[in-house]
Amino acid sequence: MTDFATRRAIMVDSQIRPNDITKFPVIEALLHVPREEFVPEAWREAAYVSENIPLAPGRVLFEPRTFGKMLDALDIQPDELVLDIGCGLGYSAAVMSRLAVAVVAVEENAAFAADAQAALAAVEADNVVLHQGPLAEGAEKHGPYDVVFVEGAVAVVPEGIVAQMKEGGRIICLFQEGALGTVRIGRKIDGRIGWRHAFNASAPVVSGFEKQAAFTL
Repeated sequence: MTDFATRRAIMVDSQIRPNDITKFPVIEALLHVPREEFVPEAWREAAYVSENIPLAPGRVLFEPRTFGKMLDALDIQPDELVLDIGCGLGYSAAVMSRLAVAVVAVEENAAFAADAQAALAAVEADNVVLHQGPLAEGAEKHGPYDVVFVEGAVAVVPEGIVAQMKEGGRIICLFQEGALGTVRIGRKIDGRIGWRHAFNASAPVVSGFEKQAAFTL
């Protein structure tokens, strides 16, 4: 029988701690949530590999290093509300549910949403609300949000997403430009996002976040 708990600990020791991910709540959450329960069945045995796991065309589960560094940079607080865009099978929402007061997880793929709902219930992530709908539309009715997390790369951030953030709120995105990807963390000041570089990573651009994407409120 596969010892996933040991694999999880090895993931943290080999992929998380060596990459300057130091915040204890982040490490504790990554140690607690069974990543193998949130990946496609064909990838279950490889759930802890140090690479993005494909979910569908244009969709991935971030590698542990990228995900961990994004969470470390965000520094989610226990009283904050998080918008998780592109939750896939629910792993990101499950982890962030241990950091935040609540998480609103957006998924447009109906099969993913159903699987995520079941997996989140199984790990008792009771403070996650699953919202099925277009990723680029977010989930306005549950906002505004302190933190926005996008699982996948972006070329642009739709204004509708920015509008759902609280003033002073934070957003983290992987901006993919050709083969080069840069993770940036942004803060909403006077209705606009000011960005700063965090680290480099790579992933496919999420549908609705391409350069030609248009969004109107």
